[in-house]
Amino acid sequence: MVTTEQARPAVVLVGPPGAGKTTIGQALAAALGVDFHDTDTAIEADQGCSISDIFVLQGEPAFRALERAEVARALSAERGVVALGGGAPMDPETRGVLEDHVVVFLDVAIADSAKRVGFDGSRPLLAINPRASWTKLMNERRPTYESVATHRVDTAGRAVADIVEEIVGRLQASR
Repeated sequence: MVTTEQARPAVVLVGPPGAGKTTIGQALAAALGVDFHDTDTAIEADQGCSISDIFVLQGEPAFRALERAEVARALSAERGVVALGGGAPMDPETRGVLEDHVVVFLDVAIADSAKRVGFDGSRPLLAINPRASWTKLMNERRPTYESVATHRVDTAGRAVADIVEEIVGRLQASR
């Protein structure tokens, strides 16, 4: 009988909008010599439109169903660094499939998030009063991010290379 190792990500990144999941994820994947996969980007490619358009045209519940399916697929098939959309861990099914993975919560303060995201209306849940919406979202989501995380890394005011170095160090120390 031939057995194959189950595909699983090297690390899964979670955090709020503006935490740097994509930028840090790409740099981390390069440092680890693995592929990078962004679930939001995969959903957009599959649907042929932006996340914002999906929210407007199909509604948040439809987007969350697409997100749940893509996260489950990515966590079972991708071997590199996987970045989840900010709201993905809020789904109970997604939290369940995250249990057996190395998850890094990229924490960030609103000042750094605002610089990165720009609060330009391209983020559907931040379209109205972006700063207040981000703060409310983060207050609601922080306990979940912390509960699914194997590691918490503060990204505020830090260079990408420093953050990647810290994550690589933590991954090596936990092996």
